[in-house]
Amino acid sequence: MLKSKHIAVYVTGGIAAYKSLSVVRELIKQDAEVRVIMTDSAQQFVTPLTFATLSKHPVLTNNFKAESAEDDFIPHIKIARWTDLAIVVPATADIIAKMANGIADDIVTTSLMATDAPKIVFPTMNTSMWNYPPVQKNLDTLQSIGIQVVQPDTGFLAEGETGKGRLVDLPEIMKAINDQLSVDKPLQNTSVIVTAGGTKEPIDPVRFIGNNSSGKMGIAMAESAAKRGADVTLLSTVNYTSKYQNLQVINVTSANDILNKLETLFPENDVLIMAAAIADFKPVTVADQKIKKTDDQPTYSIKLVKNPDILKTIASNKTNQFVVGFAAETENLIPYAERKLQQKNADVILANDVSKKDAGFNVDTNRITLVSKDEDPDSWPLMSKKDVADKFWDYYQNLN
Repeated sequence: MLKSKHIAVYVTGGIAAYKSLSVVRELIKQDAEVRVIMTDSAQQFVTPLTFATLSKHPVLTNNFKAESAEDDFIPHIKIARWTDLAIVVPATADIIAKMANGIADDIVTTSLMATDAPKIVFPTMNTSMWNYPPVQKNLDTLQSIGIQVVQPDTGFLAEGETGKGRLVDLPEIMKAINDQLSVDKPLQNTSVIVTAGGTKEPIDPVRFIGNNSSGKMGIAMAESAAKRGADVTLLSTVNYTSKYQNLQVINVTSANDILNKLETLFPENDVLIMAAAIADFKPVTVADQKIKKTDDQPTYSIKLVKNPDILKTIASNKTNQFVVGFAAETENLIPYAERKLQQKNADVILANDVSKKDAGFNVDTNRITLVSKDEDPDSWPLMSKKDVADKFWDYYQNLN
């Protein structure tokens, strides 16, 4: 049964659109919650009212019309965040081309582009269209980016011909959906806190001391955990909008903001990933008004005080939590990381070699060595921050 699953059914303008009614009905029989999104051409084959009656929800047909005045988001973002699984049935050559080439010109294409939920495409079209090389190229593109394509059947087509392009039968559609939803979520019962970005320590209302961090590594860590089913809280100093229902974002600014949040959240969570770049110092005092420069004052001094050592402070109170710190170093990478591992009471330090410009702050790649208490350091090759996050969570899963 699909109980509690949020399934978005995207209906596009093929003659097989009427068969999508059976898909919606079967999903509801299996206790899924279903929302339907239709292209303009799909509405020429089946009315939105028919799908609304079956699904017990309004059908989304317009990107510029919220369902009610209380809606917080424009429709395509709201449905994208709601979705656990997106299916396109039937999928015409047009929608396949748009998905493959990043074209977003209506409620269907913008919603599909905005969602990170798994997607299944059920193509249907004339055999000649199916065999057209650009169509096959677009289908290859979809599969290369992780979208599942269910091959159409060979059979009697609407044009009176027989050939490949017929929408697969309902049992095969439901099997593909159930198989996708049964994919293991290895972190489903794990709660995770991730910190991301560089802190900003105020000098006056318009200036601050900060770190040159984009937050990309922390965000990648949070997203990878969320995809694996964890309940994730992201403490972020950078603007980030979550696409996952199980990834909550809390905006923070300074080191003290992060410390205060962690003191409350840490006891209730299983894993802490300290990926934020915490400023080592902050001004002793913060001016109430903007500090003005004067012609007779060529220099200006700011007295600084150390920020709290957040990783050490929080990890000193751990019970069964797994604590991960980061160390960005330009030399003596492993000795520094091993010392930090012991001093901070962490379980793992992900030591990042930032001696070259291809890794570290404000780039998309890192060169990591994983340092732990019980194993020899494990040096990873240069890889994307997304791949670093996935590799770390693979490591964590193998420990448990």
